[in-house]
Amino acid sequence: MDQISVSQQYYIATKSSPADDRTRVLKYGRMFAVFDRYGDIEPLGMGEQGIFYQGTRHLSELVVSLWGARPLLLSSTIQADNFVFTADLANVDVSQGDEVIVPRDTLHVVRSKFLWQGACYEEFKIVNYGLAPLVIPLRLAIGADFADIFEVRGMRREQRGRRLDDQITKNQVVWSYEGLDGEIRQTRIHCDPAPEKISGTEIRFESFLRPKETAVFRVTMAASGDPADRNHSVGYSSALAAADTEMRAASENLCLISSSNNRFNDWIKRSVADVEMMTLGNPEVGYPYAGVPWFSTVFGRDGIITALEMLWMSPWIAKGVLQFLASTQSRELNPDIEAEPGKILHELRKGEMAALGEVPFGRYYGTVDATPLFVLLADAYFQRTADRKTIEDLWPNIRLALEWIDRYGDADGDGFVEYAAHSNKGLVQQGWKDSRDSVFHADGKLAEPPIALCEVQGYVYAAKLAAARLSALLGHAEESSRLESEADDLGARFEESFWCPELATYALALDGKKQPCRVRASNAGHCLYTRLATQERARLVGQTLLGPDFFTGWGVRTLGSAEVRYNPISYHNGSIWPHDNAIVAAGLAKYGFKDLAGRILLGMLDVSNVVDLHRMPELFCGVERRKGESPTLYPVACAPQSWAAAAVFMLVEACLGMSVRAGKKQILLEQPCLPEGLPQLSIKGLRVGEASVDLFFERQAHTVKVQVTDQHGELDVLVS
Repeated sequence: MDQISVSQQYYIATKSSPADDRTRVLKYGRMFAVFDRYGDIEPLGMGEQGIFYQGTRHLSELVVSLWGARPLLLSSTIQADNFVFTADLANVDVSQGDEVIVPRDTLHVVRSKFLWQGACYEEFKIVNYGLAPLVIPLRLAIGADFADIFEVRGMRREQRGRRLDDQITKNQVVWSYEGLDGEIRQTRIHCDPAPEKISGTEIRFESFLRPKETAVFRVTMAASGDPADRNHSVGYSSALAAADTEMRAASENLCLISSSNNRFNDWIKRSVADVEMMTLGNPEVGYPYAGVPWFSTVFGRDGIITALEMLWMSPWIAKGVLQFLASTQSRELNPDIEAEPGKILHELRKGEMAALGEVPFGRYYGTVDATPLFVLLADAYFQRTADRKTIEDLWPNIRLALEWIDRYGDADGDGFVEYAAHSNKGLVQQGWKDSRDSVFHADGKLAEPPIALCEVQGYVYAAKLAAARLSALLGHAEESSRLESEADDLGARFEESFWCPELATYALALDGKKQPCRVRASNAGHCLYTRLATQERARLVGQTLLGPDFFTGWGVRTLGSAEVRYNPISYHNGSIWPHDNAIVAAGLAKYGFKDLAGRILLGMLDVSNVVDLHRMPELFCGVERRKGESPTLYPVACAPQSWAAAAVFMLVEACLGMSVRAGKKQILLEQPCLPEGLPQLSIKGLRVGEASVDLFFERQAHTVKVQVTDQHGELDVLVS
């Protein structure tokens, strides 16, 4: 068995189990927090808990105690809008010798916290329900290690920066760290009221409470930079009110989706909230970060796919993604960061290790698929919005992307886009399955580069046709005709080189010798999404992916169970990814196989019903579904993860056969289908330009009845 280079692959180390399979997560902009159900941050499990800002952990310990003991946890949750965490706590029995002097449950502590503009606001509200007055001692153990996110993931550094002296006043402590990059990072903890004691390791509050009296303690933890300087003086209530106003404004243009199935409604609500949380407050306006905790930053591929999943209901996400990726499109040739002129960004990091080049991800371009997907998204955005001005602004970037596809993507001129790593610092595999062992031959031998993935050829095919449409729109008829011809040629070459009749699917990839990797993988389903497959071969691919080797009852595995490298508890070789399932379902629906798309939707619906907070994780294990049991979770999966959260919207779009054509003021519903678990579905406030419409779908014997229940403005709803 080949050895995997951990340093090269930026592996997420798991030397112990997670401290809790129900951790709580908050995020706003470049700050996120991971803590346990108490609201505490402890160095337990994989050590992933903390408050992070711009790739650095600014708080690594925050543990609450009453009378020196951890409180009882009554319950905790994150609000449905993902903004405020609340935990209900009580005291344990407090003894003096053999006598219990404060019985358990005498105190009720309501602990709440939220993030806003570079700070974490926390409140403790304590009520004495006892019959006698009490002096309440509340202690917070605190600490900051200023670890880079890649250190938290398991990487070791030969050298680190240095801690500067703590600055302590009667109600505040400031920790400072000078990194090897020369940057001084600070954490400021401000208390209201001033505590009885404060130091670099603890805060002690004390309050005298008569029966039924209440005490309130508030702590603000702000990270370094302008937001921290501004916000540490903003009170909890003022910050909460301002944040609530901001969230309401962000939700104004969203349509409302509901059904007769309450489980589905819970899934939809959490998914909307997750995508909003991953987007709100980001300096890259409208751009959803990839996932918490490991990928809470800009990722090109993730942003594009999330935008495609959300496009029919939230086209402004696509606009934000397109504009930011255009602004960061490579103009240089730099092998160390896999940059080539015209290439679209893969990843953007702000931490110390990225700034020093200890990891290459400060601005990293090691992705083969983001560039054609960028072009594909631009056309899809125009079809959805008719926003010609944005397309005109993006046209130079689209042309640069097309030049990259032809010159650098297809370096050997064989007509296929392939990749090979140009640096030993970055990723070896540069498709969406970027584990080192994800591309291999039937005997398990890893494919030698340059590698042409099957789904990437689909993305390029769709990108050429998309660019042809946009060229025609902008009056470039000759260029449009050329791009259409190139897409047709690619389609013919693809069928000849990738189809494996004995597998009833397309090869996973071609290796550097143009030999097919005859492996059955979910990648082939993406070729349906881009309409690269013929009708008959799409049918065979669908039967393969929904067959017993792939479909577990929860979803479609990334790899068939008969393949030599199949491992249902691996990252990419047999696990189940919601975004992958959504793309497969959308592809099946485009060829008319709505029943198969519906099976995937129902499987994902069942997953959402049993995972914590109805939150769809980045991935889960591909273990066969067992009666009465939940799906097997993957230990280091991000949750939330934007493209996993947004998967439900693409699944709905696929089953309804929905496409929005803003230029023609039309909503098309092609053979709409609702699976048995969704007898009715309602969409309210779907905006197309200046118009909006409410739609109601009802499943009947062999069809779906569609009603327009309300409409404002000029808009045609066409059902075929």
